[in-house]
Amino acid sequence: MRKVGLTGGIGSGKSTVAQVFQTLGVPVYSSDLASRRLMNEDPAMIAAITTAFGSGAYVDGRLNRAFLASVVFKDPAQLALLNAIVHPATIRDGEAWIAAQTGPYAIRESSLIFEAGMQAQFDVIIGVSAPAALRIRRVTERDGSKPEAVQERMRNQIQEDIKMRLCDFVILNDDQHPVLPQVLDIHHRLTAHSTA
Repeated sequence: MRKVGLTGGIGSGKSTVAQVFQTLGVPVYSSDLASRRLMNEDPAMIAAITTAFGSGAYVDGRLNRAFLASVVFKDPAQLALLNAIVHPATIRDGEAWIAAQTGPYAIRESSLIFEAGMQAQFDVIIGVSAPAALRIRRVTERDGSKPEAVQERMRNQIQEDIKMRLCDFVILNDDQHPVLPQVLDIHHRLTAHSTA
C-alpha cells in the first residue's frame, strides 16, 4: 500500500479535496482533526500545553483554541513550542493509523508536511494550490477571522509556490478548474501504479 501525503496552505481547500478522495473510497487521515482530538483527550499533551501556556489554554476541560491562537500566531517562538508538543504525537498517531489501512493507497492530510520534515514518510505527496487572495477570503468566510490574522498564519507556512514545487502532484483549487477531474486523474494513476 502506498502512503500518500496531502498538503497545502491554509484556505487552499485540502479538506474539500480530501472529501473527494474519501468519496472514491480512499482512507483519509486528517492531521488537523487528529491534533484537535489529541489536544483534548491525550493527558500528556494536555499537561504539556497547560504547563507551556498557562491555565487559560483550557476552559472547562476543553482546549481554548481562540486563546492559544492569539498567543502562538503572533510569536514564532510560542508557535514552535506548541508544534514541538503537538506534532510528534500527531505524527505517531498518523503513522499508527496508516499502518492499519489496506487498499492501493491511503492519504494523510497535513498542512505542515514539509515544515515538520515529514516528507520522507510518504511515497507520493499531493499539493492543493489556490491563489492567496482566494485563500484569505475562504478562511475569513469560514472562520470569521480577520484578513490580517489569516496572513499572519500564512507567513508561518512555506511559500505556496515553493511547497507546490516539492509535491509529486498539484491540484489547482482556484474556483476556475474543476477539482473532481484532477482528483480522478491522480486516483487512477495511483491505483494503476499499485496494481502494475
